[in-house]
Amino acid sequence: MTDATALHSDAIVIDGLQCCDFNRALMEEALRGGVTAINHAAILWENFRDGIDRIIEWRGLFDANADIVMPVRSVADIHAARAAGKLGIIMGWQNTSPLEDRLDYLPVFKTLGIGIMQLTYNTQNLAGAGYLEEKDAGLTGFGKEMVAEMNRVGVLCDLSHVGEITAAETIDHSDHPCAITHCLPKALRDVPRNKSDALFKRCADKGGVIGVSLFAPGLAAGNEATVKDVVDAMAYMIDLVGEDHVAIGTDFSLNRPRPGPWQEWANRDKGSARVLTGFATAKISKPEGIRRIDEFPNLTAEMVARGWPAARVKAVLGGNWLRLLDEVWQEA
Repeated sequence: MTDATALHSDAIVIDGLQCCDFNRALMEEALRGGVTAINHAAILWENFRDGIDRIIEWRGLFDANADIVMPVRSVADIHAARAAGKLGIIMGWQNTSPLEDRLDYLPVFKTLGIGIMQLTYNTQNLAGAGYLEEKDAGLTGFGKEMVAEMNRVGVLCDLSHVGEITAAETIDHSDHPCAITHCLPKALRDVPRNKSDALFKRCADKGGVIGVSLFAPGLAAGNEATVKDVVDAMAYMIDLVGEDHVAIGTDFSLNRPRPGPWQEWANRDKGSARVLTGFATAKISKPEGIRRIDEFPNLTAEMVARGWPAARVKAVLGGNWLRLLDEVWQEA
């Protein structure tokens, strides 16, 4: 039987999305968990200036913690981070709001290190509709231009919080594969945040990758979920779209109390308008056994316990993200 500890140590482990409030302690925790790289995507409602400020903040963190963390702009950087024993950080967004109405800002942010952009966050923006918009009218004309520019400069398009129609139209319009970095199947729990089997298949059919989330309200067992429930969701997704298209996107938001100001801001439309969900104040527990970043090895142990081949485990842990990023980022 495969040794789970050795397999985890040998794997490149990539988390498709976190929005934690990072400090050195969390970086060290991620390294203890054997994590190679994280897409850190805490941009939700920011404008252009705020988007620049978030980049400046991360540059300060990189400088202050250069012995254990480094920025990731390429797949080569992910390999370099692993070789150096450092945590690689992909700077990502959960909304394209910092672009405002300027397509020419997009290559500027790519040059500054933004490698992944979610098209919309929860509600309508200039590109299309989020999953909580009252009417999903689909990808806009400006949105089509935005996706084409993302393709051109090498930015991965994320569709996790995007409305079903807008997401489907984006997949069809994009020349490159898209990602659903942190989501769960509606077939296992029918809640608005989860997505349909049809959309997952559409994404995978064009080479995309789906990151299975740890978000309790979307898991079949809710707050009673364990690491077994997470791997159940992975198994469902593998049966649906194939092991080459399934990965991990934890959606960890550590150091952001619930309730708390960041969560309350995140759950209002544009940060200050109507309350969109009750998630800012609800009791939400990550699944037992994977409640912190340093518990990542427990996911590997559960996969191995089920008899999954080493190649499948490594693909889900990070290999599938590597392949997708290599394809999309090569245009940069």
